[in-house]
Amino acid sequence: MKIIGVTGPSGSGKTLFGEYFSTLGIPVINADEVYHKMLIPPSECLDAIKQAFGSSVISDDGALDRAALSSIVFHDEKKLTLLNKTVLGIVIKEIRRQVSELEQNNNVTVMIDAPTLIESGLYKDCDKIISIISSKERRIVRIAQRDGIDCTKAQERVEAQQPDEFYIKYSDIVLENDGSEEDFIFKLKKLTEEIL
Repeated sequence: MKIIGVTGPSGSGKTLFGEYFSTLGIPVINADEVYHKMLIPPSECLDAIKQAFGSSVISDDGALDRAALSSIVFHDEKKLTLLNKTVLGIVIKEIRRQVSELEQNNNVTVMIDAPTLIESGLYKDCDKIISIISSKERRIVRIAQRDGIDCTKAQERVEAQQPDEFYIKYSDIVLENDGSEEDFIFKLKKLTEEIL
């Protein structure tokens, strides 16, 4: 089975890529979705986060207080690294289980959409690595619109992420997404014709 890893900073267009792949009938494993499902209590992932960051990041109903956790990790690179170290192993194990299940069901291609594909080492499982990059200005606007936050908060998120060079270094293919959605989909069509 061919495993295509898609990565890039937040707001670059990974979700749009995944949606396009899905329309072609190719299964897409979204690492963020896997992570969020693994935060439904009771959960090994949630327990690990509580142990690393304390009970202040857990709300009264036992769920993760995402705002509290975000306010800790987005301002502190060491805390963000700790969060990644805490949850990535658990999430990767589940992604590998899903890939294995898809292979057993005779799927020939799967896409893994993971913002930390490279940092987690999951890129080593992939046959092709595609990075989607976009200018900081575009990403700030997209994140603010997507998450309903102001541009200052969106900018903080953007500044906390890896530079484009980091993604380019590990990629087989780099896609720039600085135009319209239609332009990006046209690029995706061309790319999928080549790689599939």
